[in-house]
Amino acid sequence: VQLQASGGGLVEFGGSLRLSCAASGVILDDYDIGWFRQAPGGEREGVSCITKGDGKTYYADSVKGRFTISRDNAKSTVYLQMDSLKPGDTAVYYCAAVRDRGLRIWMLSKSTYDYWGQGTLVTVSS
Repeated sequence: VQLQASGGGLVEFGGSLRLSCAASGVILDDYDIGWFRQAPGGEREGVSCITKGDGKTYYADSVKGRFTISRDNAKSTVYLQMDSLKPGDTAVYYCAAVRDRGLRIWMLSKSTYDYWGQGTLVTVSS
């Protein structure tokens, strides 16, 4: 599984960005897809995820109401629409995938995911 994250950049406080995670070599709908972020000096934390099949979505409390995850299986791409951005959202954002979670039930835990893309940097200026 190859994942390519893109769409990061510099944006002002209150602005918006849309991140994309393009998957290649797989049928995207066979995988749960998550977005994670890591701020400088911080731990990698779960932001949002969307499940295969029914497309159930999960969000970290810090982004609920501001971020929206969606998937386009025909394009093999998952999107993260980020609105009302704050300086605290500044981080490198990563997408990740898992096909068979087994007993791993925590959808926003990095240990749930088996495949990772490279990150894309989001910087929010105050």
